[in-house]
Amino acid sequence: MPKVQLIDPTEARKPGFVEFQPIPVNQYQKTVQDEKENFTTEEFKAIYHDMVLIREFETMLNLIKTQGEYNGTPYNHPGPAHLSIGQESSAVGMAWTLTVDDFIFGSHRSHGEILAKGMSAIHQLDDHQLMDIMENFFDGVIYEIVRKDFEGSVKELAKRFLVYGTLAEIFARKTGFNKGLGGSMHAFFTPFGVYPNNAIVGGSGDIAVGAALYKKVNRKPGLVVANIGDASMACGPVWEGITFAAMDQFKQLWEGDMKGGLPVIINIMNNQYGMGGQTCGETMGYGIAARIGAGVNPEQMHAERVDGYNPLAVIDAYKRKREIIEEKRGPVLLDVLTYRYSGHSPSDASSYRSKEEVEAWESQDCIRSYGEQLLEAGVATQADLDSISDNIRALVNEMFLKAIDDEISPKMENPEVIGDMMFSNGSVDSFSDAKPEVLIPLEENPRVKKIANKERFAFDAEGKPFSKMKQFHLRDGLFEAIIDRFYKDASLIAYGEENRDWGGAFAVYGGLTESLPYHRLFNSPIAEASIVGTAIGYAMCGGRVIPEIMYCDFIGRAGDEIFNQLPKWQAMSGNVLKMPMVVRVSVGSKYGAQHSQDWTSLVAHIPGLKVCFPVTPYDAKGLMNAALQGTDPVIFFESQRIYDIGEQFHEGGVPAGYYEIPIGEPDVKKEGRDITFLTIGYTLYPALEAAKELEDKYGMSAEVIDARSLVPFNYEKVLESVKKTGKIIVAGDATARGSFLNDLAANISQLAFDYLDAPVCVLGSRNWITPAFELEESFFPQPSWFLDMINERILPLRDYIPVQNFTDAEFIRRAKKGV
Repeated sequence: MPKVQLIDPTEARKPGFVEFQPIPVNQYQKTVQDEKENFTTEEFKAIYHDMVLIREFETMLNLIKTQGEYNGTPYNHPGPAHLSIGQESSAVGMAWTLTVDDFIFGSHRSHGEILAKGMSAIHQLDDHQLMDIMENFFDGVIYEIVRKDFEGSVKELAKRFLVYGTLAEIFARKTGFNKGLGGSMHAFFTPFGVYPNNAIVGGSGDIAVGAALYKKVNRKPGLVVANIGDASMACGPVWEGITFAAMDQFKQLWEGDMKGGLPVIINIMNNQYGMGGQTCGETMGYGIAARIGAGVNPEQMHAERVDGYNPLAVIDAYKRKREIIEEKRGPVLLDVLTYRYSGHSPSDASSYRSKEEVEAWESQDCIRSYGEQLLEAGVATQADLDSISDNIRALVNEMFLKAIDDEISPKMENPEVIGDMMFSNGSVDSFSDAKPEVLIPLEENPRVKKIANKERFAFDAEGKPFSKMKQFHLRDGLFEAIIDRFYKDASLIAYGEENRDWGGAFAVYGGLTESLPYHRLFNSPIAEASIVGTAIGYAMCGGRVIPEIMYCDFIGRAGDEIFNQLPKWQAMSGNVLKMPMVVRVSVGSKYGAQHSQDWTSLVAHIPGLKVCFPVTPYDAKGLMNAALQGTDPVIFFESQRIYDIGEQFHEGGVPAGYYEIPIGEPDVKKEGRDITFLTIGYTLYPALEAAKELEDKYGMSAEVIDARSLVPFNYEKVLESVKKTGKIIVAGDATARGSFLNDLAANISQLAFDYLDAPVCVLGSRNWITPAFELEESFFPQPSWFLDMINERILPLRDYIPVQNFTDAEFIRRAKKGV
């Protein structure tokens, strides 16, 4: 809690009531006739056009999935196609007033939103802007396909471009908007302000909030819309995203032009079903989804239910809500009532709802009823509407034929290209041209001054260690890299639990508060999903960000964000997106089973994440510099046990200036000839103690290699060592079963098979819960365990009495028990 905000018990304990204001429900009752002064005839028709375009596009997909053909042309599409037939007016109304500076994020049911937002952009952009986008996107590949044999206006050409690019993406063609790697549920097109749609229900809930944070912090125009379904209101990322968006600090602690709410609209596409569950009356309890806003903040998120079956009602709501956003009074919650005629997917027979219900909604169909209004108001004739429909059917059919033509729209012939897209491997000094906002010059920072007087190598000229107070610590190395980047890159922000004022839970950020305004370093809610999820949105929009997970064990609270979102968007986007994000994660001890686990293996298992775990000050600074210079997502582990350790290996000490250590390169910390120890994390230090005892008592020389990084990992230095020693133990603090240690061991066994004199041995923590501090020596690898393992599994040591039992029989016994 900031000291400037006093919590007065006299005020806090006063009796009273929390009062709520009425939430509007379907208040818009105007007709086309009533709105003639606000829309031109062409605009009224364009709204109808966009709705019909979405309907025909998805009807085509439905026919392909259910009948295997469209207009007599057979095609087999085995991929997903979650349709929104019936919801067209809610999508067009949502997108109509949005500019290309306004971003939308969607769900797995987002074809209509893509087309609606794309058409909105086409309506608003001039010919020169549209041509520039089409000619330059993917070097004009899509443009050349859709312009062939076409004679018409630029806007008509752009419409072809939109329909074809979306459809080619759905059909996994490399000419799609994301080179076929996103597909139906992940398609997007950033030049039109369409940002990633998400296959995970509610997945965009916190990511979109992060995009709004990016706009706010970097003073970018526009607002952000999170299009989510009504059933996703039960999902953690949605709730956590909403609580993050509604933080009081935006209005109470952020200063100057940063003061004010986030520019985000949580847009509930309320089709009243979540797969086969009916949200109202069955799986949820809110009755009307707009009610949720009342529980979030005093403004009740300006919540409102809108009749999404009337595009003009949705347009009216967006005009009014934009005013709220522009006055910095966000966030906003809109409950847009609609209905889908199709099932959850084409394979869904809708057995959970009655035929009468579907027919009742179809009888009030949004396209037909809007078209009737156009006719009644004299805005259009039946011939006009028929012409629009005929032209759209011809367009969709032509783009369909192009998208399924293997010569025009080839599938990816070489799947190895996916590997090339997993990481962008860029190097960027700054993602902003602005001057970084800081409170004081770097050299005046009190911690920078203090560190300047520290000894950057742990030992003096005679080899004696300096006192702990005088040594440059691992946390100092991290601090130097991070504060240096804050003064270089105006886009960089950092946040998490207790990041500001306290200096971070483990004092890494001590001193940053003095240098950075509140909007660049701040405390988040205790909500790990939103910490990581909002950071993903921030990064994919073009900023650099450091979210912090206080304890490694809390990775599970951000599981979807770390496992399903962060690692995949670069490749799924066809490398349209970059993800310059460093997730700091501390690995604990002392606090037992829920605060002391090494979960490096979990993230190393997920393709698309770079994983670092430095355990020396020199490596910590160099790897953090590399991570913050890069353009890829990095999970950066730090051991709480050695935040205050000095530099013992790099004899020049930790350089005061900038340097990088390439991610993926292990480092020999001690040379040897008889056996190799490859360690991950803190276990380097027990391994070094074991190496000393091994040499002093048994005359064996151990080479100790610190992995430093898990992904990527260069095996060459390890193999060179094993070829010399013939023996290796791979060790780390993760529990042995299922750990990345086994992956390393298996690969070394194969790659160095001809040079091994003994089996590759894995030394990890016990397969228990992490015990209390008093029992940790029985859980984490100890120096004696290295000798025990050598004696039992590699080479008997003279007169050695083991502490731990590493025999085959003991291994089998433990495996039978599952421990």
